Amino acid sequence: MSFTTDEVNYLIYRYLKESGYIHSAFTFGVESNISEANIDGASVPAAALLTIIQKGLQYTEAELSIAEDGSERGIEQLSLIDAVIPETLAGKRQEKVSPPSNSMVKVKPEPLVNGTVDVAHGGGNNHVDPMEVDGTLEIPESRVKVLRGHESEVFICAWNPAKDLLASGSGDSTARIWNLMEGADYGSQLVLKHCIQKVGSEVPVPSNKDVTSLDWNCSGSNLATGSYDGFARIWSTDGQLASTLGQHKGPIFALKWNKEGKYILSAGVDRTTIIWDAATGQCKQQFAFHSAPALDVDWRDNVSFASCSTDQCIHVCQLNYDKPLKTFQGHKNEVNAIKWDPSGELLASCSDDMTLKLWSMRQDRCVHDLQAHGKEIYTIKWSPTGPRTNNPNANLYLASASFDSTVRLWDVERGVCVRTLTRHTEPVYSVAFSPCGRYLASGSFDRCVLIWSIQTGQLINTYRGSGGIFEVCWNSRGDKVGASASDGTVCVIDFRK
Repeated sequence: MSFTTDEVNYLIYRYLKESGYIHSAFTFGVESNISEANIDGASVPAAALLTIIQKGLQYTEAELSIAEDGSERGIEQLSLIDAVIPETLAGKRQEKVSPPSNSMVKVKPEPLVNGTVDVAHGGGNNHVDPMEVDGTLEIPESRVKVLRGHESEVFICAWNPAKDLLASGSGDSTARIWNLMEGADYGSQLVLKHCIQKVGSEVPVPSNKDVTSLDWNCSGSNLATGSYDGFARIWSTDGQLASTLGQHKGPIFALKWNKEGKYILSAGVDRTTIIWDAATGQCKQQFAFHSAPALDVDWRDNVSFASCSTDQCIHVCQLNYDKPLKTFQGHKNEVNAIKWDPSGELLASCSDDMTLKLWSMRQDRCVHDLQAHGKEIYTIKWSPTGPRTNNPNANLYLASASFDSTVRLWDVERGVCVRTLTRHTEPVYSVAFSPCGRYLASGSFDRCVLIWSIQTGQLINTYRGSGGIFEVCWNSRGDKVGASASDGTVCVIDFRK
């Protein structure tokens, strides 16, 4: 048996990426020269490092379970740390333990009503047993289309706003446009290869960098993608490359069209955000206000936006202004995501400090400091309800997804958590409201996509895929949900069938 430092580093790099530590993975990849390693990443399965560790732990337990006379003896399960401490292992070998037993201890689960804790009525226990799918809730395979083609993790997916085209972005350095419209080409794909022009090469070559952000313009005529190769690109719906936008010096972490489709906004590891003219592909303005990588951006209107960073700050900026309109400070760790509410009045932010905060341009301090999650909060989404939406008479909610395996719904007016959705058993990476605002989809690394009722908090549907879920999204009619996964698959759940 032999292995190299490059192989170990690559497995650590993949573990960091698959666990959601995208920025840590990038830093580690640069320092360990992952891009120079001669490793075919497409052939390495998801969770490879954990699989190897698990096998090593099982081997160690097997060694301990054989007594000196060759007989089998029962042992307690080892923790990973126990397995690497020589003194602990020596003590285990000397222990007198009872023979293996086939009896099972049953633990009474905490009271749970269909996977939800109604905090407004006194519930608050976030601990639940591993998820047991109710057979009446599970979505049948006949309603699910599994799209295969990507050769690595699929980090993101997004529906075209005008027709049933689903875009996906992957670690295989491609984006793909999947045709989910009825007809002979149902399920077909266009492959958008992200290539770069290298010195001395006449033909562009694959960048071998992850595609980690993508967004459709409002009309659905163009798709923008952002890549770890430092370039943003604009594509037509037939898969043709229209423009390559190059000014960032390093990976692009986030990318958004403005509402009218004239500008594209990007955020990068180079600590800057850029507004691009979509028609010309030229940089309109570059904003260098952050002191660390910029992680997310969101337009407030067609010319102003907010950005967040690992520097724990949030800046609100505007085109043609050389200073931020506002700077919000208060988070105590990196700020992972920001989102303006539908009216553009409140800005929500979530952080590794386990808090959500709501901000207003009218004041410097946060309007609400929402503390309830037990681990990092990965993302947030506003419901498409309330003023300036198609559902003006419905209440406005904010949903948060956390590494504590829960999803929370917040009443932003009162600043309280009204529901905790607790059926996931692994970190939750994505949440998405249906266009009508009555349902919420959530996706977790437990491989499950769950559909919840906003009104009751009840679990309505469940689907278990073959890989951890990075992203979930609804189509414009609200009758399909797309989900991208760590094993390279993209799943489409059709609620019409």
